[in-house]
Amino acid sequence: MSGWSASDIPDQGGRTAVVTGANSGIGYVAARELARHGAHVVLACRDEGRGGDATARLLAEVPGAHAEFSRLDLGDLSSVREFAARHAERRIDLLVNNAGVMALPYSRTEDGFERQFGVNHLGHYALTGLLLPTLRRTPGSRVVTVSSFMHMFANIDINDLNSEREYRRWVAYSRSKTANLLFAHELSRRLAAAGSSTVVAAVHPGYARTNLQTAGVRMEGRKRTEKVVELGNRIAAQSAEQGALPTLFAATAPGVRGDSFTGPRFVAWRGAPAPSWRAPWTLNDEAARRLWDASRELTGVAYEDLPG
Repeated sequence: MSGWSASDIPDQGGRTAVVTGANSGIGYVAARELARHGAHVVLACRDEGRGGDATARLLAEVPGAHAEFSRLDLGDLSSVREFAARHAERRIDLLVNNAGVMALPYSRTEDGFERQFGVNHLGHYALTGLLLPTLRRTPGSRVVTVSSFMHMFANIDINDLNSEREYRRWVAYSRSKTANLLFAHELSRRLAAAGSSTVVAAVHPGYARTNLQTAGVRMEGRKRTEKVVELGNRIAAQSAEQGALPTLFAATAPGVRGDSFTGPRFVAWRGAPAPSWRAPWTLNDEAARRLWDASRELTGVAYEDLPG
């Protein structure tokens, strides 16, 4: 994968891709580049105005592209179920679990989950499970989940998944990103045991310049901190275009392995896609199973056609 770039994406004609959080940042870039190479792309976004605007922008930037907006709020399981029901009968070749929130003040989702855990992990756990039957019907389908190198700073606490005992925003974010990797690990194992050809991979963008970094401080009105973060983004971060490359590689490159983890080549920070180091706890079978069981109980999504 040395020097791999968006120009190396194989022809995606005939494929349908669902990209969550595709209205901005690396999600938008991933959706745009998949469409540029022939995929029909569903931009799955929470906000109808921003999602519609992003779809219109994509169609303007890529004449002849096939793209549509479909509303999805990962912080509301009823919205996840409605989205899955709308798309359950169509062909889906690729699901990119990209949407996420970072280091927010403490709040809860519509279903009462701590928001970072609820959106970053539980919403995508539920969405993937509800779409898995159509993914498994599609030869060569893939599920790509976007984690973060921040996962290395905190393991999950299976006894306090919703941070009810103590909430520290960066710890909660790191735990949610560990949960992404444990989910990819367990889903990949279960699919392999079932003899399925669906490939599950995880990625991280390194330090990419998106609106994630400023969302939390902006919500709290911390103008000075917001300016410092914006300055850091300008100086140290790579572009959203570069940050999207690990996602695009895992989504399209030949030979991507199940349970692989791809990130930027240069110290997990920036550069072309390459295999990435991951914390040992993200490969712990027992932890992955316990998180899976807890996620099933919390969301009510059982993956009934994929026994453990």
